[in-house]
Amino acid sequence: MKRVLSFFGAPGVMLARTVRAGAREGIPWRETLAQVHELGGRSVWLVMSGMAFFGAVLVMIANAQAKKLIGNVAVLGPAYFEMLIRELGPAVSALLTASRAGASHSAELATMSVNEQVEALEMSAGDPYADLVAPRVVAGVVGVPLLSVLGTVAATASAVLVASVALDIDGRAFMDARYVDGWDLLVGGLKVVGCGLYIPLAAAVAGLNARGGAEAVGEATTEGVVAASLGCLLIDLTVSLAFQFVRL
Repeated sequence: MKRVLSFFGAPGVMLARTVRAGAREGIPWRETLAQVHELGGRSVWLVMSGMAFFGAVLVMIANAQAKKLIGNVAVLGPAYFEMLIRELGPAVSALLTASRAGASHSAELATMSVNEQVEALEMSAGDPYADLVAPRVVAGVVGVPLLSVLGTVAATASAVLVASVALDIDGRAFMDARYVDGWDLLVGGLKVVGCGLYIPLAAAVAGLNARGGAEAVGEATTEGVVAASLGCLLIDLTVSLAFQFVRL
């Protein structure tokens, strides 16, 4: 029970402290730009290549299901595109980002903690929440939505290519947006912004609580990735259930 409360509560406490420190001390924008590059620039190829494979696999699955039920995979294109925009694109892109950026943030902050660099920062009148956590949070809120857009584009392009080349059907059917409306974009947007906020917070909780030596850094890295990934899945489920509840 203690671990469950810590999983849900610690990132919330971290967010409150970060907002308060950022409002009081200001946010170092040079460090924020560096973190945008760290999270977004260094994750872009992982997200785009992963989503491209994911889009190709989805088309193959759609083709197998279509052969059993309706006989024409192109008919599934518009529904597939809506599902990609609303559900799969945000969730899978966020998970891929959590696996790389979550590990990077956790390891970096854990190393600073065990080497007492965080204490040194505090002794020199710095604030770890404003100087270390706030730039990562801003980078997550900005970077994860951008990565999700690029990942969704990559998945759509691979779906079109596989459908056209491997399945010999009109791949443009998988770019048909007839079922996509503003609510779908809102649902997808809430998911990626929520994940972008949660990933750096979960990583910061794991990293700043690390104590000991190299073993503690490894444990914090694993803990940060697990917490960030589970948090993204929870956000995905919560937003989907909320909008299903109001039938949107």
